[in-house]
Amino acid sequence: MEIVCRAGIQMTGDGAREVHDDIIVEDHVRLFLNGEFLTALVASPDRLDDLGAGFVVCEGLADSVESVEVAGKDVHITAPVKKEIRLETESSGGSRVLGEPGSVASSITITADGIRAVTAAIESDTWRRTGGVHCSVLFCDGELVTRACDVGRHNTVDKVVGHAALKGLDRSRCVLGCTGRQPAGMVAKAANAGIPIVVSRAATTDRGILTAQRAGLTLVGFSRGERFTIYTHPERVPEVLEQLEKTKR
Repeated sequence: MEIVCRAGIQMTGDGAREVHDDIIVEDHVRLFLNGEFLTALVASPDRLDDLGAGFVVCEGLADSVESVEVAGKDVHITAPVKKEIRLETESSGGSRVLGEPGSVASSITITADGIRAVTAAIESDTWRRTGGVHCSVLFCDGELVTRACDVGRHNTVDKVVGHAALKGLDRSRCVLGCTGRQPAGMVAKAANAGIPIVVSRAATTDRGILTAQRAGLTLVGFSRGERFTIYTHPERVPEVLEQLEKTKR
């Protein structure tokens, strides 16, 4: 990722001093789908092929991507589009395709330790250096396959899903880990990608939970250390259900 050094004045209880901090670069990227302008995104200017592929899949425009070409900050995606494209601007300033998210069909399960392993993998060196990025990870069949950082939490999901789409991975066997909160738009991205389990260090919203419930997606929030909360479809974490039954006895 592109990082620059910028000067500042830091104030602490001991007084003021000059500092030089590592700052993450924020840029604008344009996406074109099948030769037509699709949208512009504010993003970190790396892994733009994954970003373009993932945006198309995560917004439910296509289930697969044929090719991606990057020319500077322009990303040209070729994909078999399956629905009409109608965009709206989200609260984060990003773009979202209107429509109901897809439903998830997967029989995979995960253990409590598996959830903790996903959570532990989310933290990145870039975040430790800058404090200015979100991060997402993708586990498939219990193994970490990719990690992506970006100034936008939505973009991190697009990048890891785009990696999976371009590599031909079975997303129904994947678990997504995120640093960002999980409102409806974030949950919908995972649902459209066919990912059955989402683990976040942050909170969700009421509509995030409703979207996950309707989509058949297991949503785990506030995953930090030993703690996590399962909001929807806990049957994919049978170990926790067993412990809950013991507690009730």
